[in-house]
Amino acid sequence: MSDVAERVLVGRWRGLQARHAVVFSALECRLQEQHGIGVNEFEALEQLATCAHKCRAADLTQAVHLSQSATSRLVARLEREGLVERAMCEMDRRGIFVTLTDAGKQRYEQAKPTHRAVLEATLREED
Repeated sequence: MSDVAERVLVGRWRGLQARHAVVFSALECRLQEQHGIGVNEFEALEQLATCAHKCRAADLTQAVHLSQSATSRLVARLEREGLVERAMCEMDRRGIFVTLTDAGKQRYEQAKPTHRAVLEATLREED
């Protein structure tokens, strides 16, 4: 790879990181102040809301882009707040399902317009 190509590649990577930081920070701020949840909590609620309100814990881990232990802590927080419930998989006792509660669905529906407005504002600025 030439020096010029390498600089362009690294520049693109750094630009992507910077853009992610701006969007993530704006989302985190607005979701916390208006709905009492962070970005990761919102992403978990959205994943559950869009997969028939129930998801295997392993699939949720992939969807929210966190480690298994971080996802487990996230689910525990959401469960303490009454937004999700955990249940054993009937077919495979090693599997755990995470289910969206009515309160979780309501919090997701309330936060979704805020999430989308922040995405529109922050991503439009860069385009």
